[in-house]
Amino acid sequence: MSKLRFRVVEKAFHKKPVDVPSPKERPSEYFAKYVFNREKMFKYLPSKVYAKLVDVIDNGSPLDRNIADEVAAGMKKWASELGVTHYTHWFQPLTEGTAEKHDAFVEHDGKGGMLEEFSGKLLVQQEADGSSFPNGGVRNTFEARGYSAWDPSSPVFVVDDTLCIPTVFIAYTGESLDYKAPLLKSIGAVTKAALEVVRYFDPSVKKIITYLGWEQEYFLVDEGLYAARPDLLLTGRTLMGHEASKNQQLEDHYFGAIPTRVAAFMKDLEIQALELGIPVKTRHNEVAPNQFELAPIYEECNLAVDHNMLIMSLMRKIARNHGFRVLLHEKPFKGVNGSGKHNNWSLGTDNGVLLMAPGKTSEENLRFITFVVNTLMAVYHHNGLLKASIMSATNAHRLGAHEAPPAIISSFLGTQLNKVLDHLEESSSNDLVSLGDKQGMRLDIPHIPELMIDNTDRNRTSPFAFTGNRFEFRAPGSEANCASAMIALNTAVAEQLIIFKKDVDELIEKGEPKISAIIQVIRRYIKECKPIRFDGNGYGDEWKEEAKRRGLDCETSCPLIFDNYLKRETIRMFESTGVMNRKELEARNEVKWEMYTKKIQIEARVLGDLVMNHVVPVAIEYQTKLIDNAYKMKALFSEDEANKLSAENLALIREIAEHTAFIKEQVDAMVEARKVANRITQEREKAIAYHDNIAPMLEQIRYHIDKLELIIDDQMWTLPKYRELLFIR
Repeated sequence: MSKLRFRVVEKAFHKKPVDVPSPKERPSEYFAKYVFNREKMFKYLPSKVYAKLVDVIDNGSPLDRNIADEVAAGMKKWASELGVTHYTHWFQPLTEGTAEKHDAFVEHDGKGGMLEEFSGKLLVQQEADGSSFPNGGVRNTFEARGYSAWDPSSPVFVVDDTLCIPTVFIAYTGESLDYKAPLLKSIGAVTKAALEVVRYFDPSVKKIITYLGWEQEYFLVDEGLYAARPDLLLTGRTLMGHEASKNQQLEDHYFGAIPTRVAAFMKDLEIQALELGIPVKTRHNEVAPNQFELAPIYEECNLAVDHNMLIMSLMRKIARNHGFRVLLHEKPFKGVNGSGKHNNWSLGTDNGVLLMAPGKTSEENLRFITFVVNTLMAVYHHNGLLKASIMSATNAHRLGAHEAPPAIISSFLGTQLNKVLDHLEESSSNDLVSLGDKQGMRLDIPHIPELMIDNTDRNRTSPFAFTGNRFEFRAPGSEANCASAMIALNTAVAEQLIIFKKDVDELIEKGEPKISAIIQVIRRYIKECKPIRFDGNGYGDEWKEEAKRRGLDCETSCPLIFDNYLKRETIRMFESTGVMNRKELEARNEVKWEMYTKKIQIEARVLGDLVMNHVVPVAIEYQTKLIDNAYKMKALFSEDEANKLSAENLALIREIAEHTAFIKEQVDAMVEARKVANRITQEREKAIAYHDNIAPMLEQIRYHIDKLELIIDDQMWTLPKYRELLFIR
């Protein structure tokens, strides 16, 4: 290998793990150390202020600005004891990341000096530049004003020397410019609608809680190798690289022993996450080499989204301390599994009942069936929108690649639940098939205890699978903001529950008994949403044909999938529930199309640079050596002997010439195609042009580069190869 590549690889393979000292306390003792949670609120706030703030958090009561100064004073006192000197409004713009502007706790004292100050006004509201973030035309460049406003339902926390205040971000004219504002509205919509329905079964329920448990997959690569790959550095994925001889085919990485360096990183990450109140619980090796996963205990949806955004930021920072870089791109390496972010979603009541879990009585089971079937109805009627909510230029590489859910939304229920729904659909009575508890399974090994088997298996090819007491939305990508999928799902379920209550109430008003009315409507819904139920192999070509016959959205073009946001029924759904209006939806789609174009554009530019500065020069240099060898053969041997001995070299010379000619020709064509696409003024049409005309060229060029990588002398190849990138020592 080249001297530079050799030094980088050797350094990476000989790195030792960073020592992470264990905290003396147990996790329960330092959990939320840097979070202004209820314990800190009670300690640092006057009792009346504490009571009012808790009412805001628990019951959604309007925030009384009169208490803001006292809350700010308590926060500042707590933060100052931790050495905090600055504060920031921490929000989630449409960039898929987070944003923050730090201000110090200082003001003029009027006497030529400074004093430390943090008022309620600064806590509750701040102005940011609304035009410099993606806004889809909601704001003109010269109309820069935007506002961030405190979200009291998500606790304030401290990172380093800064007090971080979770906020929404809106335009001067009131439209949301972030993910949190519509997420909060969608949570409000689904909890209100679910409360109306659950009171058919239990009138004492006062509150519905939306739960989310995310599972975060990611890759780690050595920082030196990462820096030596401009494509990883600039796009998050490898735009070239032949598969390693060994990757994941032996299935020995999944749940295997965690490498020592990685374990040190995970330990450090978990400690800091727990200190920030993120209840991380699970860690393990994933399927692909260098791929890992972490997951927390389930939380309220809004808080869970905030914690996922925070954990991704923490991962990036802590990884560098351990000599790694975190790759959150959905498909950083070709030929091995990509990374997703499974969203486990459910609803519960304030008295601890999970609405997606079977009960012990017939009425409890009817409640369970009611919420499951209404969720299926929502997914059926808005399956295209749910696909649009998780689609991106990066996730498009992963979906449907026989490693992740296909790009067709369907729902797996399992044998038992399907049996219940089929019975209810076909039966003329109002009896339900028993929804049994877990069943025991005994093995023929005396000292192994009885296993309790769940009432449903799992189907990893299902994008929206029922898993016992929740639905697992498996399609979101690893670097996405969970809020995008949750906004669509919450809103769709809210709309459906409103329709359900209307349908049931109409029957009750006609004299139908309540339980009978509920079952009649549910029976009709089961028949209507049957096309969304699929328990088979989602990877098979047969399913694609079947899905078309069922009327499901089978579109695969990312820019066209985004059209689902602007369908008449989608706009009606968002507006009727108060989550987003037409202007906000149109603006977000403009952002989605623009982001798609820019990501493909950057990849095309990076690949062009790599071709001209790395691949072609090395190929020509190696080709020249082969040509020189062929001429020297002729000087040493007779013409017939020389031709025989140099035949292999001549074939390689010809093959290199063919590959390099194709690569150069295609790179030039790709540049011209970009010029044509860039002249298109409409973002949607431009994104379509990039998808149809430019993205395919990236794969065509890559094919020939990867062939050259196999041919060219390893000592000359300048870029780290997959066999070096994918195996941590």
